[in-house]
Amino acid sequence: MGKRRNRGHSQMLSTMTKKQKKHLRDFGEEHPFYDRVSKKEAKPQICQLPESSDSSHSESESESEQEHVSGYHRLLATLKNVSEEEEEDEEEEEEEEEEDDSAVGDAEMNEEAGSEDGSVGEAAVSEAAETQEHMSLADNSKEKDGEEPPGVSQRSSEEFTDVKHESLFSLETNFLEEDSGGSCSQRTSQDPFQQHVNKELKEKEIQAAASSPPATQQLKWPVLGHLVFSSKFQRMETFKPPKDIDLKSLHLQKPLDSTWAKTNSQFLSGPQKSNGSFTPLQKELFLIMNSYRDLFYPERSALKNGEEVRHVYCLHAINHVLKANAQVLANNSRRRSQKLGVGEDDDFRDQGLTRPKVLIVVPFREAALRVVQLFISLLEGDSKKKIIVSNKKRFQGEYGSDPEERPPNLKRPEDYEAVFVGNIDDHFRIGVAILQRSIRLYAPFYSSDILIASPLGLRTIIGGEGEKKRDFDFLSSIELLIIDQADIYLMQNWEHVLHLMNHMNLLPLDSHGVDFSRVRMWSLNNWSKYYRQTLLFGALQDAQINSVFNKHCINAQGQVAVRNVPMTGSISHVLVQLPHVFQRMEAQDLSSVIDARFCLSTGMLSCLTHSSMSPPTLTLCVSEITSRKKS
Repeated sequence: MGKRRNRGHSQMLSTMTKKQKKHLRDFGEEHPFYDRVSKKEAKPQICQLPESSDSSHSESESESEQEHVSGYHRLLATLKNVSEEEEEDEEEEEEEEEEDDSAVGDAEMNEEAGSEDGSVGEAAVSEAAETQEHMSLADNSKEKDGEEPPGVSQRSSEEFTDVKHESLFSLETNFLEEDSGGSCSQRTSQDPFQQHVNKELKEKEIQAAASSPPATQQLKWPVLGHLVFSSKFQRMETFKPPKDIDLKSLHLQKPLDSTWAKTNSQFLSGPQKSNGSFTPLQKELFLIMNSYRDLFYPERSALKNGEEVRHVYCLHAINHVLKANAQVLANNSRRRSQKLGVGEDDDFRDQGLTRPKVLIVVPFREAALRVVQLFISLLEGDSKKKIIVSNKKRFQGEYGSDPEERPPNLKRPEDYEAVFVGNIDDHFRIGVAILQRSIRLYAPFYSSDILIASPLGLRTIIGGEGEKKRDFDFLSSIELLIIDQADIYLMQNWEHVLHLMNHMNLLPLDSHGVDFSRVRMWSLNNWSKYYRQTLLFGALQDAQINSVFNKHCINAQGQVAVRNVPMTGSISHVLVQLPHVFQRMEAQDLSSVIDARFCLSTGMLSCLTHSSMSPPTLTLCVSEITSRKKS
């Protein structure tokens, strides 16, 4: 400590500036720059240290180091604010000096009061520093939550993910409302959802299904046509659609039983409204969906029945999510009433290893926009009370389209206009959380119930082998997979679809905070792929699409494929100037088609090189080559 002149305390304070007083209050001494030089020998002034500094000698070394660091930060803060203090007005300095003088006068102008003021000043500065540190840590944690939520580690910097309202949409901290009507449907043993998730497979059945061929049976339905039922796990069970459908027999979760009629009214005519809430096509499709069988429907047309198909699979998806969440919330209420802790009871297995249950794969953002709008309409209906939809404005801005961006004189065929309408960006993904009558858009993947994405958007998250940042744990507990407009993916990149199917229902690499006492046993046994329902819609029969359905769809409930043979073609309507001759080529199997085509083409070229031939002569030459090949 430096030496100070021994003079009256009141006289010294009256001559000190604001900066000198602050330095005296913080450090217990006057700054050496303001020492007054005198010819007389000055007696040393002994200042008592604050109590905090006296007790610091008896503390551990770690605490003293922390105290030293805090003092260093206080000194830096003082130096940083010097320039700002010099720019203050003189009036403010005079007012603060008067307040300091009055405070010192109340303390009787002794050294003990000065030391107490110093300790109070140090405590205030330390509290302010700690407050800033806590605020900075909180801001950093918020930035981390907003930048990289679980499951979306590789998305672009422009992508937005809502990380708010975690407690509002958390399944662990919410309970079933009394008027939700979920308990009645949960107790019904005839509910297809309960029958599906509660079905227990045996290991012998799994082993037998891997080696035995599927049993098949064909039926003809009024609208869908020829159906092929197949299954590896159980005795073949087929059914035919009834003439009339009662909504109660479908076990729709509230409020879907009352909102579906209004949402689907645009497709219903006069007699259909009186008979039921489904069109004939929707009725047969939903009966198959509600039985939790895999479905392949290759006759989806963007011009004709595309929106009908979208409405019915959105109804099935949200019905599945509402039932699953209602079961979890009902079990939460039962556990609370019984006062059970985590892992104390093994009878409440109602979840998967991760929360996402439904994955909807669509090609463009416009399709994702229509799916979300259908979810809102199905939950809201005609009720006066609007449902809560978080981040709706941002979603409409990112997934909607501006009509002015389209060229005014652009003319395209009708099927082109129906497919490439609206926002046709094919790189997107979004998580949707649904809890009772609320929808949360841009939810983190591991807090979502429904994932809506394009194959490219999923490919960038899943990554490839050897990549450090990749994540596919959110696909481990998908119970319903919907692939819509599969024919468009053939024009994009079919490899992304195959990559997605290879990563479906794998065991996660991390627990992600799951309560294993609530996880179903078939999910723990890595049998989720045998309980996953896959709905595949396209506009044509294609070998690659058929391969995905036959190889990756192994639902224990069975599979249903629509196999209608096209009876009429359009080639006869093509008018050309020159006559065309078509020759049928026969081959023993698919593997020999390429060689047979090559042999046929080389034979035709050899005939053309002999001489110039008329079309009838060329036809005879082709038929002769074919007859020789048969012999």
